Amino acid sequence: MAKLQDKVIMITGGAGGIGRGMALAMVKEGAKVVIVDLNEEAGRKTEAELQALSPDSSFIPFNLTEHDQLKGLVEQVVKKYGKLNVLVNNAHVSKQVPFLETTKEHMDLSFNTGFYPTFYLMQAAIPHLKETKGNIINFASGAGLKGHATQGSYAAAKEAIRAITRVAANEFGKDGININLISPIANSEGVRQWAEAQPEYYKEVLKSIPLGRFGDPEEDIGKVAVFLASDDCKYMTGQTFMVDGGSIMLH
Repeated sequence: MAKLQDKVIMITGGAGGIGRGMALAMVKEGAKVVIVDLNEEAGRKTEAELQALSPDSSFIPFNLTEHDQLKGLVEQVVKKYGKLNVLVNNAHVSKQVPFLETTKEHMDLSFNTGFYPTFYLMQAAIPHLKETKGNIINFASGAGLKGHATQGSYAAAKEAIRAITRVAANEFGKDGININLISPIANSEGVRQWAEAQPEYYKEVLKSIPLGRFGDPEEDIGKVAVFLASDDCKYMTGQTFMVDGGSIMLH
């Protein structure tokens, strides 16, 4: 049997990049995947890819900054599928700005698209995940762990997500809910654009990765997400998984 057979999984930011990679990896393991994204054109395209593999998978166009609607988003998924097994909080938008030029608007953008949707969706999903003994996968970043220059707003939100992940992992472990984080480096659309815009910096970063390459969104990041969403991960919670080719080795 496939590792995620008949599990209902919701992925934010699922239309492209790492979100799309995870969605494809998960449907190939038997999951019914609901992708949530603001980009309707990309969302419909990915939905067609998913439905070719898993006809019950679907796309919901949604603006995650509408925080008061997030509980309703979870309820919509549960009403359609009858349950929720896994929540994946992948979506996040931010701007790279030097520290002294970082404004409240920059902080608000990062927290409103990343931290708050993660926080509110976790709150909305946990009652349903108690019923399924389900999992949550949140996203961290090397920007927060290492404090990358010009990424103050992004790093702050990512470390705040790590903090609430650990708190929730402690509170809801007794309910059979596993909550973990992935900190990835992947060859997504954004990285490819960055490589074209700053080829020298890209080469420098590439040289710093011990495994010598950027991860593939489906084959590398997606397969770790499959593990975290599966019953194989039942004795791991509150952990940050560095899926970054060895760039950061936690100790």
